[in-house]
Amino acid sequence: MRHIFLTFLAVTLTFTIHAQQLPLKKEAVFQDGEVLQYRLRYGFITAAEATIKVTNSDLKFDNKPTYRLSVDAQTSGTFDVFYKIRDRYDSYIDKTDLLPYFYQENIKEASYKRQDKARFNQDGKKVVSNRGTFNTPTNQTFDLVSAYYFARSLDVSKMKIGDTFKLNYFLQDEISALQVEYVGKETIKSKLGNIRCLKFSPSIKPGRIFKKDSRLYLWVTDDGNRVPVKAQVEILVGAVTMELKSAAGLKYALAKE
Repeated sequence: MRHIFLTFLAVTLTFTIHAQQLPLKKEAVFQDGEVLQYRLRYGFITAAEATIKVTNSDLKFDNKPTYRLSVDAQTSGTFDVFYKIRDRYDSYIDKTDLLPYFYQENIKEASYKRQDKARFNQDGKKVVSNRGTFNTPTNQTFDLVSAYYFARSLDVSKMKIGDTFKLNYFLQDEISALQVEYVGKETIKSKLGNIRCLKFSPSIKPGRIFKKDSRLYLWVTDDGNRVPVKAQVEILVGAVTMELKSAAGLKYALAKE
């Protein structure tokens, strides 16, 4: 369950596209005070929950103001008894171009613990972390949390069904690229009502968790917020779903029917 939970969290945070292929909107689609809550279900059982927040930060990097983006994730119910997860992720991003300056994570999973930190040098195309220095392919590289918020603020209005895009991100000790296909539009029934969504299919690697022919689908609100509402994938035994439980402090009204 640990690997499934982290995979879904990563995909939810990195759902979309390469910055050089689509323009950034004139202003961010999120704001200080936004709070999103998600739950992860294995079948009908809630296995984990996550809370994602945006706050104005007192920290400045290169003398520029920043947002602090925070994710708290934990197991729940029976899963919390057998394998307790208490993970914390923080990313500090520029308020204008939304690129990350600094990222840290505090991982506590059963007896396993890890703390990682990374400083992004976009102009120098490198990431300096406690694991070493890593060269990046572009001057727009993200951690998982900042990728999620940056992607939400991209202009996807001209996307066509079948279009694919990539996003570069840093995780632990490597730079990776996630490819995503735009599938179309669909209305999703959620805790917040029936919501009009854009549907994506991020790439996944078959292995110990996923079936050979499994496809991961992600639904994002078709409104100014671009909030992920649902993600779902079949695994070797059953299916795993991540759903939006609540949303507070949104900048725009949700696309409800």
